[in-house]
Amino acid sequence: MNDKYRLVIVEDQMLLRAGLRALLMQEPDIEIVGEAQAGPDAAHLIATMMPDLVLMDLTVSGLIGIGTVAQIKHDNPGIRILILTLLRGEEYIQRSLRAGADGYILKDATSEELRVAIRSVLQGKTYLSPDISSTVIHGYLGSRKSSGITSSWETVTHRERQVLKLIAEGRPNKSIAGYLCLSVKTVEKHRSNLMKKLDLHNASMLTAFAIAKGLVSSQSSHLENTAFEASGASIHGAGVLPAPARAASSI
Repeated sequence: MNDKYRLVIVEDQMLLRAGLRALLMQEPDIEIVGEAQAGPDAAHLIATMMPDLVLMDLTVSGLIGIGTVAQIKHDNPGIRILILTLLRGEEYIQRSLRAGADGYILKDATSEELRVAIRSVLQGKTYLSPDISSTVIHGYLGSRKSSGITSSWETVTHRERQVLKLIAEGRPNKSIAGYLCLSVKTVEKHRSNLMKKLDLHNASMLTAFAIAKGLVSSQSSHLENTAFEASGASIHGAGVLPAPARAASSI
């Protein structure tokens, strides 16, 4: 039985694509199942191979690939997408997250950071390269304030803030439900309420907003094996989450 993660690389520079392939082939649990040079080719390849993760540049063949990101997520929402690019601009970062990208890393990152980013995204977390985290934070603070989202934040309940924090920590609904002693259906309702109230439409955007509001740090949103994984101390210290409850609750 093949229990390796299946990965597709979308990159139009042959030399860089070969370097990525050589680097990732060293990972014992990752299998490169395909490579593409351009957006249209990538969409067909991904539909055929159904990988767990797509590692892609935004500027394949000189075109901005945000439309490809949106198409992949529309056709196969379960496929994770990690953007690897030279583009640092706030517009590209925001548009990528809105399109459904699960992570955004710059091409000048170290090989170790790339490994951490890939692992984080495969675990269901959102990864933002440290070099762009401040850009995301300032952009969200500015745009949300000007669009009225700041006042919308005041309508978010204490329980919804707890759920938001755990979403930003990369927790799936079932894990959040177990930690807060809620039903999965109740967690889904809280998640839906958060998206409606804040006008944010996926986990990546919720994570970026949580970073902007100081609920989590840009590091704790994507580092593996955080203190939360071990003991929950990093979350309790923020005063947002209580100690794990003992009895089930639906509120």
